Amino acid sequence: QVQLVESGGGLVQAGGSLRLSCAASGLTFSSYHVGWFRQAPGKEREFVAGITRGGSVTNEVDSVKGRFTISRDNAKNTAYLQMNSLKPEDTAVYYCAARAIDRPTISISNRESDYGSWGQGTQVTVSS
Repeated sequence: QVQLVESGGGLVQAGGSLRLSCAASGLTFSSYHVGWFRQAPGKEREFVAGITRGGSVTNEVDSVKGRFTISRDNAKNTAYLQMNSLKPEDTAVYYCAARAIDRPTISISNRESDYGSWGQGTQVTVSS
């Protein structure tokens, strides 16, 4: 049974930092792309960042480029989202998701429907 568990969310002041973790089990983690998504109150869930199987290629949405960094440690079956210079508009529930990849590709999907496994989410609140 595939399980993704996010942690590291919390309340932080604007300009602060948080590091989210996504611990995976029940899958061959290194065979999956990982994506981070977020959903703010009253808004649709949106793609934030993604990373390929080996971690060599990443992709971030423009609104977080230069502030957020996605990474992974396949030996620990864990992906991370380092969030710096946080803004109130970053307030959301953050989800990690995994997409099975059967052949090497550097194309990282930003579509929810391409990711078959999801975590339960972790709340990030940025106060002004």
